[in-house]
Amino acid sequence: MKSSIWLIAAALALSTALPAQAADSKIKVVATFSVLGDLASEIGGDHVEVRTLVGPNGDAHTFEPSPADAKAMGGAAVLVENGLGLEGWLGRLISVSGFKGEKVIATEGVKPIAWTGAEEEEGHDHDKPEAKAEAGHDHDGHDHAAHEGHSHSVDPHAWQNPLNGVLYVQNIVAGLSAADPDHAADYKAKGDALASALKAIDANLKTEFAKVPAERRKLVTSHDAFGYFADAYGIQFVAPEGVSTESEASAADVAKIIRQIKAEKITALFAENITDPRLLNQIARETGVTIGGELFSDALSPPDGPAPTYLKMFENNGAKLLAAMKGS
Repeated sequence: MKSSIWLIAAALALSTALPAQAADSKIKVVATFSVLGDLASEIGGDHVEVRTLVGPNGDAHTFEPSPADAKAMGGAAVLVENGLGLEGWLGRLISVSGFKGEKVIATEGVKPIAWTGAEEEEGHDHDKPEAKAEAGHDHDGHDHAAHEGHSHSVDPHAWQNPLNGVLYVQNIVAGLSAADPDHAADYKAKGDALASALKAIDANLKTEFAKVPAERRKLVTSHDAFGYFADAYGIQFVAPEGVSTESEASAADVAKIIRQIKAEKITALFAENITDPRLLNQIARETGVTIGGELFSDALSPPDGPAPTYLKMFENNGAKLLAAMKGS
């Protein structure tokens, strides 16, 4: 993105930014991608106006903000971001927009897991606590991603565990309440209801996946977005791409996965809504394994799709995974 566009965006944002409630009574919220946008909308209800930067089926790894995004952020009272290095473009957008509102890092309190491919990529031991800490934020709190010259050493897809989603909800409730204390009770009530639903989803998924023999809890996805889900339910996900969709699988990577599928008799392949399916189609052709459908990893579906909300994402993904593993 040319620097001149960013300068225009900054000028627009700084010249038109208003206090968050000057135009109407709703709190203006910017969420970086669709999962966070849904959570902010559900918790905020009628008290908030949410703008989601990376919309349904969008890829937060490769997103490029527009001048309109900078203008919206400059006038927002609350920013909700994921953290853990997901939004590598966000630090610059905050800077040019002049954003001065309440910043919510949704993953605050989440225990990050190491991305297993990072050791091969960088040659570092990312299981060490200090490596995990460095991966998420620099000392100024800015995020880093692979396309800004930094590689992921922790998996940023923490929302894929519904119990981490409970932490996301609590952090968003706190941020909205700080920006709009008059409606804090409403935010807490909606947050508590969401948290209860997520805990129920987790309990159900634990029960259902426990019924599947361990040797059948293996599958292939497009990129490595399900590490937290795998840890929560004892599943092995194999992915030709790394933790970011910006990385490309090599011929050796693909050949290794094909050998693994055949050797371990993996019977489930799944496309993702944000990735190009051609690579997975190649793997399917060479292994004879049928693609079992589409999972929602880094983005929700449009409103008329099967995963328009965070809760329905788990409903969709869980049902498809269980059907493939059980052979139904």
